Amino acid sequence: MTKKLPRKRTKISTLLLEILAFTLMVLFFLPFALVIINAAKTNIQITTNPLELPSSFLQIFSNIREIFENDSVKYISSFFNSVLITSISLFSIGILSSMTAWVLVRRKTKYSYFIFMFFLAGMVIPFQVVMIPLVRQLTLLKQIIGIPFKDTLWGIVIAYIGFGSPLSIFLFHGFIKSVPIDIEEAAIIDGCTKPQVFFRIVLPILKPIFVTLLVLNGMWIWNDYLLPALVIGTQGDFQTLPMAVMFLAGSYLRQWDLILTSVLLAALPAVILFLFAQKYIIRGMTSGAIK
Repeated sequence: MTKKLPRKRTKISTLLLEILAFTLMVLFFLPFALVIINAAKTNIQITTNPLELPSSFLQIFSNIREIFENDSVKYISSFFNSVLITSISLFSIGILSSMTAWVLVRRKTKYSYFIFMFFLAGMVIPFQVVMIPLVRQLTLLKQIIGIPFKDTLWGIVIAYIGFGSPLSIFLFHGFIKSVPIDIEEAAIIDGCTKPQVFFRIVLPILKPIFVTLLVLNGMWIWNDYLLPALVIGTQGDFQTLPMAVMFLAGSYLRQWDLILTSVLLAALPAVILFLFAQKYIIRGMTSGAIK
């Protein structure tokens, strides 16, 4: 028989864990708190004492207005470009990955296992290995078929679908294994076609893992700088929000009030999305774990 720990020792262990958790929370939140504090200051106040609290948090609205009125940054158009790219990419990744995983789970052929392994191989290949060949292939496709994938919206969306699908298919695959096939068979008996079974029966069941992947891929796509810089380019008029923030950070004026305010504005949508969808993240990540 196992001996129970004394109640006093259990309380001490719990207290130490709580202290550790609180310390980690402070360490992780400290950079974000510094951004909020300095976004409500002028450039002189930041360079003089970056750790001092702002005299008035209303200064942040002046900084936001100055960013929006800055024609060289094009912050508003960059924001809508990021929303458009993220929305199309997430919708495409979610639908295509869930359909692919469903077919691979339900159709047990000698090729399904190798196709699944082929997708998993995409998870272990670093992006830095394929980023230069990717740009060359997009340029080559324009020369072969005449469709300009390089420096266009559709080029970056296709690249995001390619890089986001392996992880999405892997998680959808594990989740769908836990879905009873009897539900789908009953729907087929009632007269549903294969597309109707997927969109009316399977897809609603996949809501937890679907939302989880929307959040994970959304935060990655929203904050990504390197892939848009390679595919879209940094010299054109079409740019994403991280590229606009990079433009401010790389300017010779070094206006830290505008830089930190733009960083805060760029991070807020991802933080809000995470706060509203966090309950689905844990549920989605653990639902298919047992299977």
